Amino acid sequence: MMKVGLIGHGKAGSAVAQVLKADPRFDLRWIVKRTSVPGAQTMDERAIPLVGLDAIHFSDWLDEQPVDAIVDFSAPQSLQVYGEALRRRKIMLVSAISAYDQAQLSYAHSLGQDTRILCSPNITLGINFLIMAAKLLRSIAPFADVEILEQHFKEKPEVSGTAKKIAESLELSSEKITSLRLGGIVGHHEVIFGFPFQTVRLTHDSIKREAFGTGAAFALSELARCDTGFYTFEDLLMKKLREQLSLQ
Repeated sequence: MMKVGLIGHGKAGSAVAQVLKADPRFDLRWIVKRTSVPGAQTMDERAIPLVGLDAIHFSDWLDEQPVDAIVDFSAPQSLQVYGEALRRRKIMLVSAISAYDQAQLSYAHSLGQDTRILCSPNITLGINFLIMAAKLLRSIAPFADVEILEQHFKEKPEVSGTAKKIAESLELSSEKITSLRLGGIVGHHEVIFGFPFQTVRLTHDSIKREAFGTGAAFALSELARCDTGFYTFEDLLMKKLREQLSLQ
């Protein structure tokens, strides 16, 4: 059983914690929030420690609470706090941070020289499979018209970061993204390929934030089978695809 620590306990992090806690492959040992928590706190009856990132010295914390892997759903600056402690202990990292700047991303790459690192701005399995499939179809039919549709809840003001990533992966401009804001929608992404005599639609719908947890669990289990290095979610999916093709 893999011992896992979780950094970040907002809405997404809380959902991820529930998924990891219920998965028999993992032993969720602790949760670190971005800010201090008054008094000693735990998560439910299993007494999982819940502490503030600013209230611990991370190297000492890992000596007291050793883990095999860390899952990060907090903020970009957290990486600098625990990075060297992680490197020295060769602890795996699955990071779902979407806003690393170039310096932070370069630092994450450097950690891959000593341990296994995965960075994915969207950790859901479905979205990453959609991106891989869309890139394949784009390479097969570069002449096809391509548009991206994203739909989210009314309160989301900005264009979806995931839609921007899809556009970037397909070498499309942001003008190819159409955004709709409607009540009752958690998240919907669609890539539409227009051919002369047919249309192909690749779609993904987010239903609950627990989808982040299943993606993190997949990443943990697959990353554990990889050599030391820096990986993306697409790298893991391609590795899985090659394994499947070799069985044919």
